[in-house]
Amino acid sequence: MYTTLWATFLVAFVLSLVMTPVAIKLAPRIGAMDVPKDGRRMHSKAMPRFGGMAIFIGTMASTAIFLLQLDSRIIGIMIGGTLIYILGVIDDLKNLPAKVKFLGQTVVAVIMYLYDIRIEFISNFFGDGKSELGVVLCFIITILWIVGITNTINLIDGLDGLAAGTASIASLCIAYVAYIHGMYLAAGAMLALAGGALGFLPYNFYPAKIFMGDGGSLFLGFMLSTMSILGPVKSATIVAVIIPVLVLGVPIFDTAFAIFRRLVNKRPIMEADKGHLHHRLMKLGYGQRRATLMLYGVSGIMGISSVTFSRGLWVETLGLFAITLMLIYIFLTDANHIMPQIKTPDAYPDANPTAKDNAAGNSAAGKTAAGNVADAQKQTQTAKREDLLGKPKA
Repeated sequence: MYTTLWATFLVAFVLSLVMTPVAIKLAPRIGAMDVPKDGRRMHSKAMPRFGGMAIFIGTMASTAIFLLQLDSRIIGIMIGGTLIYILGVIDDLKNLPAKVKFLGQTVVAVIMYLYDIRIEFISNFFGDGKSELGVVLCFIITILWIVGITNTINLIDGLDGLAAGTASIASLCIAYVAYIHGMYLAAGAMLALAGGALGFLPYNFYPAKIFMGDGGSLFLGFMLSTMSILGPVKSATIVAVIIPVLVLGVPIFDTAFAIFRRLVNKRPIMEADKGHLHHRLMKLGYGQRRATLMLYGVSGIMGISSVTFSRGLWVETLGLFAITLMLIYIFLTDANHIMPQIKTPDAYPDANPTAKDNAAGNSAAGKTAAGNVADAQKQTQTAKREDLLGKPKA
């Protein structure tokens, strides 16, 4: 089994690594290009956004080779993954309305429920036993879980390498927890997903050569949501629900905070903005590479907390969770504010021309001020040289 798990990861990794350059060449031919046309974009030139193809092929091929024969539910997840990937690709090519995407995700989630991919109970993590869910509650929680986690990865796909790296960290942590608890099917499924994401990452990390697009981000989120509950469906285990929630703590918080922020600002919940954690780090001047690595670090801390939680190390888990909260607090605040700023019109530059103009004016003013400071420094240096060497003769 140990060798099979390694093979599952390596096959997905190699296939994704090989297929990504193919996706880069294919994207312009089919029109899968991301053209920067609003203030949210972090890039200044058209970029291929068809990298999800490589992640999809690597993950699906490895899953079919090593896991398909182990559980009948795997075929259901593969069908659902294919449908959600197609939905994402259509969105990349045609820019679907948010309501249409949400409806499509809900339909796929219902199909998963029919394939017996369900959250049927909540384990009692602080004792023995479990709490069974009724049919209605089971259906509602399963749909919310699949649609919610699918969108968390999609919403954090705002910096080069952020979504792929975060999904990789989450997948590897869930795989490890599943492995140490004897859930080899869930471990193998998570390793296939991690391999697909990591094979794509070298081309997607800053400066990116390609984006995964909605096809890739929706696929990663969907597979995380469904594969992570493969093991617990028929047996009480610690991996049920809580471990994925811990591992995906950062994107889940970012999604919840985004919904709250949009409600406070009286904006549509599905409207994109520049108020996410990665946008705030960029605004603080960290740059894409450092902002992405910082969020990797926080995701890693939450991943370790999921392992300690699964081992029953409550104090260590609370300590790691406290560290994560402190880091997120730092990300959400600055030197002038001790509380996170919720009402932020500049987070919606395309919907608020005044904020956009003010930002542009501030930028121009900043450049002028910087120029004045530079001139003053030059004059000071010249004066010092004249004092030392004497004024030049006329």
